[in-house]
Amino acid sequence: MAGRVLDEVFAAGAEGIRLAGDWTLRGLDAHLPALRVALATVPGDARWSLRAVRRMDSFGALLLWQAWGERWPVALEADEAQRAIIGRIERSAAHALPPPAHPSALDGVALLGAGLLAFAGHLAGFVALLGRLVLDLGYLLHHPRDWPLLEISANLYKVGVRAMPVSALVGFLIGVVLSYLSALQLRTFGADAFIVNILGMGIIRELGPVLVSVLVAGRSGSAMTAQLGVMRVTEEVNALAAMGVSRSLRLVLPKVVALTLAMPLLVLWTSAIALFGGWLSAWVELDIGLHFFLQALPDAVPVANLYIGLAKGAVFGFLIALVACHFGLRVQPDTESLSTHTTASVVAAITVVILVDAVFAIATRSIGLPL
Repeated sequence: MAGRVLDEVFAAGAEGIRLAGDWTLRGLDAHLPALRVALATVPGDARWSLRAVRRMDSFGALLLWQAWGERWPVALEADEAQRAIIGRIERSAAHALPPPAHPSALDGVALLGAGLLAFAGHLAGFVALLGRLVLDLGYLLHHPRDWPLLEISANLYKVGVRAMPVSALVGFLIGVVLSYLSALQLRTFGADAFIVNILGMGIIRELGPVLVSVLVAGRSGSAMTAQLGVMRVTEEVNALAAMGVSRSLRLVLPKVVALTLAMPLLVLWTSAIALFGGWLSAWVELDIGLHFFLQALPDAVPVANLYIGLAKGAVFGFLIALVACHFGLRVQPDTESLSTHTTASVVAAITVVILVDAVFAIATRSIGLPL
C-alpha cells in the first residue's frame, strides 16, 4: 500500500525522475520516510521533471532542495511558480547561521576577560553612584530645606511597613523550624536549656539580619530596580535631567535613606517574631516556659549581639538599595533589558549581603566581640 501511494508522487525511469501529485506537508506526511529513502538513492546527474506536480509548498521545496544537495540539478523541468518557491528555499539556506565552532582555550579566556570587564564596569558605576550620593548628602547638609522628606517617607512605608507581614510570617516559620530541629538533638543529650542559646544567638545575630535582607532584596530591591527601569524605558529620567532635577537626589537618595532606616527596624521585628516562634516550638517539644525563656535570653545572648544585628541590618539595607538603584539606572529602553537587570539586581544584592555578612563575622571575631 505504501509503495503504491509513493508511486503517485515519485517515479524513477530511464528518462529521469518524475514527480507528481501534491508536494505539500499534508500530501507527503503519510509516506515521508519511504520518500526520503527514495530521494537519497537518486544519482546526482539525474533529470527531474515537476510538470505533474499539482501543488507545492515550502516543505516540499525544502525536501527537494536537500535531496539535490542544496544546488540546482543539471536538468530540471519546472514552471515559474515552482522555481520561485525553490528559489526562496535557496535564499533562506544561504542566510542560515554557520554551524557553531568547537570551543577552544582562547574562547574560555575571552569569556573570562569579558566577565571581568563587565564586573569592572559595574564596580565603577557602583562607586560613581556612591560618590554621587555622598555629594548629595553634603549638599543637603548645607541646604536642609531641600531634603526629599516626602519621597523618603513614601519609601519608608513601602519598604518597611508593607514588608512587615511577610517578614513576620517567614521569621515565625524559621523560628519554629530551627527550634524543632535543635530540640530533637538537645533532648538526646539532656541539654534542653541550651535551646535558648541556639535560638538567641542564631536569630538575633545571624538569621534575623540575613533572612530579612534576602526577603527585602527579592521584594523591595527588585521593585526599586523595576521602578527606575520603567522610568528609563519611558524616558522619565531624561525628562528630569532636562528640567534640571537631580536624578540621584530625587530618585536614588530617598530609596537608600529609607531602606537604611527601615532595615534595622525590620530586623528587630522579624527577630522578635522568630524568637516567639522558636519559644512556641520549644514549649511544645521541651516544655520550656515563657518566663524561663525570657529570663535566660539576656544571659545567653550578650547585648553586643543585638547591636551587631541592627548594624548589619542598616549596612545590608544601604547596600541593597544602592545595588537596586545601580541596576535600575543601567536599564536600556527595552523590556528585555528591564527583566535582565531586575534579575541581576536581586542576585547581586543577595550575593553582596552574604559576602558582607562573612566580613562582619571575621571582623567581629578579630576584635574579640563576645559570641
